[in-house]
Amino acid sequence: MAPTIVYVHGNGNKVREQLLKRQWDEALFGTDMETSSRMAYWARLRYPAPLPDPALDDAEELPVSPLEEAAPPAAKPAEAFIAATVLEAREEAALTAPLERADAPEGLPDAKPLEEWLRAMTYTADALAEGESAAPPPASPFEALPFPRPLRTLTFRELVKRTFKDVYAYFFAGLGEPIREVLRSALSGIDGPVVVLGHSLGSIIAYDVLREQRSASLEVPLLVTVGSPLGVTEVQDLVSRPLVVPAEVAAWRNASDARDLVAMDHTIRPEYAPAEKCTDFFVTNDSSNHHGIREYLRSVPIRQTLLQLFRQ
Repeated sequence: MAPTIVYVHGNGNKVREQLLKRQWDEALFGTDMETSSRMAYWARLRYPAPLPDPALDDAEELPVSPLEEAAPPAAKPAEAFIAATVLEAREEAALTAPLERADAPEGLPDAKPLEEWLRAMTYTADALAEGESAAPPPASPFEALPFPRPLRTLTFRELVKRTFKDVYAYFFAGLGEPIREVLRSALSGIDGPVVVLGHSLGSIIAYDVLREQRSASLEVPLLVTVGSPLGVTEVQDLVSRPLVVPAEVAAWRNASDARDLVAMDHTIRPEYAPAEKCTDFFVTNDSSNHHGIREYLRSVPIRQTLLQLFRQ
């Protein structure tokens, strides 16, 4: 029986559900997969209205043109940016969530489990904006983005802020269960094998749902994660433990660009057992923040594997 693919999108607001699904279909398969694909569309839980048509495409990039004449605002010093981002996330959480910890200062949920990840993303973002890179793989040589450094900084900082705030909302603002229910609904009623593909925060959602006992009856020949933070220690401390490949998953493919700030730690094989089910790939993602979904879907280790699976 032919599989169904279920997508779980990542951080930030999106275009309407059917358009988003078609964008992913076309990037991956070159055509609309119609009923053979589904989108676990959780953006409506965080954002009151979708992005307008036509979309800024779902590359999770800052909606700024490098050709704009107006100079971007000066970036805050790194520690000031980190503090402001944490405060914004905590204030949003306080509006929607019950108190998670009685000792949380100012009656807001405690961000400590994620603050170090935020700090690492911020300083890496600033290094990339300066034209520096730690250790990119040979297949993905680092090149500075082809527009002025202040705009590069703004691009990376926007990704950092958006990612942190949505991940914070998932873990601390009471939205984790409603978001997981969106994926459960997308998986329900599928007759036959299902491939689950999660991007960014979507990979966390996919992992948590597939670890649930109610998912044990699924047949999942392949779990795909791209631009995923599941290798990050601070995220691992918050997801379902122990760190194992969900029992119903036959194989797990994980891909990231070495410059992707969200992934930071790019491998899942060393931490998730059994290791023989896991394969990590470094790919080149030349979107402006190296995190774009279309570029990940078009990468050879992802696209080639899925095309082969769906042509069987």
